[in-house]
Amino acid sequence: MVKNMLTVKQVFDLGLKLGMAADPRGSKIVRKYLDRVKKDFEEMKSEDKKYFDKSLLENPYTDSLIHNNDEKTQVKRVLAGIDIGSGEILLASQLNERGKAIDLVIGHHPIGRALAGLHSVMDMTVDVYESFGMPIHMAEKLMEERIKEVGRSTHPVNNYQLIDLAKILKVNLINTHTFTDNLVQKFIQEYLNKKQPDTLGEMVETLMEIPEYQEAKHCGVGPKIISGSPRNRVGKFLIEMTGGTNSSSKVYESLSRAGVSTIVGMHMRDDSMNKANENNMNVVIAGHMSSDSLGMNLFLDELEKKGIEVIPCSGLTRISRVKGKK
Repeated sequence: MVKNMLTVKQVFDLGLKLGMAADPRGSKIVRKYLDRVKKDFEEMKSEDKKYFDKSLLENPYTDSLIHNNDEKTQVKRVLAGIDIGSGEILLASQLNERGKAIDLVIGHHPIGRALAGLHSVMDMTVDVYESFGMPIHMAEKLMEERIKEVGRSTHPVNNYQLIDLAKILKVNLINTHTFTDNLVQKFIQEYLNKKQPDTLGEMVETLMEIPEYQEAKHCGVGPKIISGSPRNRVGKFLIEMTGGTNSSSKVYESLSRAGVSTIVGMHMRDDSMNKANENNMNVVIAGHMSSDSLGMNLFLDELEKKGIEVIPCSGLTRISRVKGKK
């Protein structure tokens, strides 16, 4: 029985609120960002305003959006996964036909306009790098090229193929990319701060205490060291689990000079791993699907507390932390 009936928008707004509270930049910087967006909107020409998504006046994450919403459904059951494709939309439609109504599909990775806007959230890492001692002008310049690269890569994609299918089948659909990444970033930061692993080996052991990473280990994709050795000291570490996608490989030289010894990430491209290694940095990869699952689970737990049933799919390892649930 659903305790507090939520609409699709209320479900999204709940996740957005949680994600903003967990934003590594801090609430003051997030608010300043939204103030700039509002100012830019007010100064736009009327012709340009027609194309602006006004939801972004209150949502700082252009890669996390509501894609289809009938605006009347009270959400009692959700289908949630990491990558939502046509198969998951068809699954939701089939379950609806078989009497197990799916009121909302929740995906993690960006789709539709959220995928087109993926590059726009990447500048949040500039503030994170500055907080770790990198000069702001270097952080901005180093990230500028990478942000443009990601923007170019998503521009030609058939972004609305899945959205069109969801609309035809009348399936409500949202995605939660950066705001649930913020949740896992905060969780891991606080967990490692509390446990204080001294070596990389101890850090991997500490991550392995988390159920999502235990499940990933069973699947052959558990936490691993990709630069450094188990006996290396952790030193000052930076969590890279939010901010859209992988940063520029060029940031690691500056981060090393700023005193960062270890990177803890979901995944890392080879060019970035090589640059980190060249600059004598350690890199621990916690795991992609497992880390995404952890962030999603922290959000889905809040829905479960309100009596909403969660059906996991598409790579989501569902671990409930709701008291009394297994």
